[in-house]
Amino acid sequence: MRKSALLLSLSWLLGHWALAQPLRPSGTGTPPPAMVAPLAAATDPAGPAFALADLLAYVTLRHPVARQAALLPERALQEVRYARGLFDPAATSKYYGKTLGGKEYFHDWDSQLRVPLWFGADVKAGFERGTGAYVNPENYTAPAGLSYVGISVPLAQGLLMDERRAAVRQAQALQGLAEAERRGALNKLLLQAAKDYWDWCLSYERRELLRQNVTLADVRFRAVRERVRQGDLAAIDSIEALTELQNRQATLVQAQVQWQNATLQLSNYLWDEQNQPLDLPATVRPQPLPGPASWQSLAPDSLAALTERAQQIHPDLQKSRAKLRQLGLEGRLLSNKLLPKLTIDYNLLQAGQPFNPETTARLNSAYLQNNYKLGASFSYPLLLRQERSKLQLNRLKQRETELALQQNTREVQTTVRTVAGEWEALREQLGLQEQVVRNAERLRQGEQVRFESGESSVFLLNSRESTLVSARVKLAELQSKFAQTQATLRWAAGGN
Repeated sequence: MRKSALLLSLSWLLGHWALAQPLRPSGTGTPPPAMVAPLAAATDPAGPAFALADLLAYVTLRHPVARQAALLPERALQEVRYARGLFDPAATSKYYGKTLGGKEYFHDWDSQLRVPLWFGADVKAGFERGTGAYVNPENYTAPAGLSYVGISVPLAQGLLMDERRAAVRQAQALQGLAEAERRGALNKLLLQAAKDYWDWCLSYERRELLRQNVTLADVRFRAVRERVRQGDLAAIDSIEALTELQNRQATLVQAQVQWQNATLQLSNYLWDEQNQPLDLPATVRPQPLPGPASWQSLAPDSLAALTERAQQIHPDLQKSRAKLRQLGLEGRLLSNKLLPKLTIDYNLLQAGQPFNPETTARLNSAYLQNNYKLGASFSYPLLLRQERSKLQLNRLKQRETELALQQNTREVQTTVRTVAGEWEALREQLGLQEQVVRNAERLRQGEQVRFESGESSVFLLNSRESTLVSARVKLAELQSKFAQTQATLRWAAGGN
């Protein structure tokens, strides 16, 4: 009799302590500010838990998707470099000579350095030499050759905008697009990682609650069995206690499988510096689920600030704005195509060696009027059907992108407000569920007292405990969902 009383007292004390206290892992974790902490350190039970900040650091620095996204700005930088290559100076040289039957017909040599300028003109300098009995008179020079410096200037089409400047500007706009795509891909990856992390926390919390529940049922079964042997309770009570123990054990096995699956799912985000996958050790523990201290209401000015921030930095909106800039540059180029092609070429000539300070000193009006080569070219399509159609197509694309930007802006604002509404609803649910847990705990304690005095049954006591555990599991689910909502709100506002 004394032994059964001791077991019942132990059952009551254990149940009161285990179900009255909220579950918490052994540590809270500390995020590494500039580097990823070694994963092996989390295997020490006395060490810190594997916190969300640790996971996000691993994902940001080592996950293949994050590394792939980091290549986008570099690729855009190379596109800019490629476009700037259109302004690289070019040196050309060509020589043609003919000798037949021992007779020299001609020798024609032309070397030139051409430097494109930003405003559309090209500066050039060169040396040409054409000699021989049958050289083209147009190319004939004195035996000493002919040097020149000149400039080629577009006066209509190409003066305000040309293909070279448009290519550079579009490549620069592509940098903004690439950065927005990088942030968008990384934000989605981090959001999914945060959600999976809080699912992992929930599976751990559920497993620990059910494990404590099994411990209580085991202690009660042994106590009831002892009282049945002593004749204080009916034999049916021991069957009731055993059945409840077996049901809780089966539920714990399922929770253990869910914990293992959640651990494997979280391991998908872990990679080392050699881009090799890592497994999350089974001994690591998550950080605590957000407690009442974090169940704060969103201030109205905070919601307005988040909405304004989303309009400025959200990757989807930045991508649309970058596309608009590219289309605007293309439109300027196409508008310039409606102008006629009118180009003026002027070359200042000097017989013999290239220009030197002595020659430059002799540059006067008489020299300039008698030593030059001048040219002009003009072309203009009469109907301009291709140019006008391309320009109209560009304007239609700009309008489509503007409408898409308006729609995306509205969707981003709506998403922020929707998630904020879920935040407030979950905050209220958490407060109510916490009260439900306290009430279920009081009912369980009262039922325990009634059972000790012989006014209740094992079935009712087990029912009260099941209700309390279900309430605690529901509270943990709401805490996990609240943490996921916090991460979703950051993502909806544009992420980092």
